[in-house]
Amino acid sequence: MCYLGIEIGGTKLQVGIGTGEGPPLIALRRDEIDRRQGAEAIRRRILDFARPLIAEYHPRAIGIAFGGPIDVQSGRTLKSHHVAGWDDFPLVQWSQDELGLPTAMGNDADLAGWAEAIYGAGKGHRAVFYITVGTGIGGALIYEGKIYTGAHGIAAEIGHLRPGPTAVSPEEDLESVSAGWGIAARAQALVKEVLASRAAFEAGSGEPTLILRWRERWATPECGDVSFFTLHEAATDLLRRCDNDAERLTTKMLGEALASGNVIAEWVFARALQTLGWALAQMITLLAPSAIVIGGGVSLLGERLFFEPLRKEVVKYVFPPLADRYVIRPAELGEEVMVHGAVLLARQRFEAAAGKGVTSPALEQKK
Repeated sequence: MCYLGIEIGGTKLQVGIGTGEGPPLIALRRDEIDRRQGAEAIRRRILDFARPLIAEYHPRAIGIAFGGPIDVQSGRTLKSHHVAGWDDFPLVQWSQDELGLPTAMGNDADLAGWAEAIYGAGKGHRAVFYITVGTGIGGALIYEGKIYTGAHGIAAEIGHLRPGPTAVSPEEDLESVSAGWGIAARAQALVKEVLASRAAFEAGSGEPTLILRWRERWATPECGDVSFFTLHEAATDLLRRCDNDAERLTTKMLGEALASGNVIAEWVFARALQTLGWALAQMITLLAPSAIVIGGGVSLLGERLFFEPLRKEVVKYVFPPLADRYVIRPAELGEEVMVHGAVLLARQRFEAAAGKGVTSPALEQKK
């Protein structure tokens, strides 16, 4: 017996077949998302992937992991923060009409965290906090195998924490500093300003103001001092990596530059990990999970560039009695994690409907 799982994210679409008993998946189809084409193009691609898989494997039900706020009761997507065309869309009904199978939908971070807690890096832990650091930042609290959704269906939204009392706007959140888009946006801004300041520097008036302002805004003590010459060299290096168009500079390019010692990349990632570490420390102090599992594209920087500096930042801010009571681990299920969660949801809902009495975590509305 198998089930179909669909992940609809901000940068990728995945459709897979699994048993709902953990890895490996039986089959998987993957594609990048072109945001400019909107939700309608994504829905067409879902059908292109799903119909042949259904014909070949005959799944019993469908689970969807959606990257954005949803209304589980009505089966509607409320909004996507990355792709236009998902506002108040009846995704569950659309899936059932187009694919002919019972469908359930959950928040993508919830389902990914659920899969990691049951089959992945959180297995064996009573309280697991999952965080995905990619295009955005999502969180999920899994307690005794169930997803915690709070009193109103919105919980564990760590990406929307505001780093400090001076962050008075909702846009000044953790995502704006530590998510992939926030990291890229800061690097793009710095590259543009450094290059625009070259003439002033050559005239003898640019270095002190530029260096002081950017050190205050982006640098951390670990990055040390830097000359304008070094900063300009780093900006030029980044511009070469994106074909001389700063707007095309991506987090992946910045990660590659970080590995080679580019000082702008070092600055931006240091600030991102410092802020992320602060946020995780607040979460640990409040919830005291024994395992923090981290996935998402930014975490793929690996142990030396991501996890090691992040753990150091968490220790700086965490409540001291809890400092040795948790582990921070990379996710084990890779980019397929949300598909595994969606398959697990499909299996749970199908078996519950069939009267098998499977206990289900409540999957409520999330932002």
